[in-house]
Amino acid sequence: MDKMKPTYEAMLRLAAEMVLDEAVRTFRIERIYRGIDAALAAGDEETFRSLAAELRAIQPPAPTEQL
Repeated sequence: MDKMKPTYEAMLRLAAEMVLDEAVRTFRIERIYRGIDAALAAGDEETFRSLAAELRAIQPPAPTEQL
């Protein structure tokens, strides 16, 4: 059982890191969407384009439908 402990601890650390990474990514995406909404409301095209580019960089591409 003691031989499994380091492996188990490494797996727990990896799982915790994955959860934290996803939480940070979700927070960033929500912040960007709020900024995009504010830029659209203010008519600020430069900020909108900048935030849209940032959003595209951190979001995975949408799946495309295969025919």
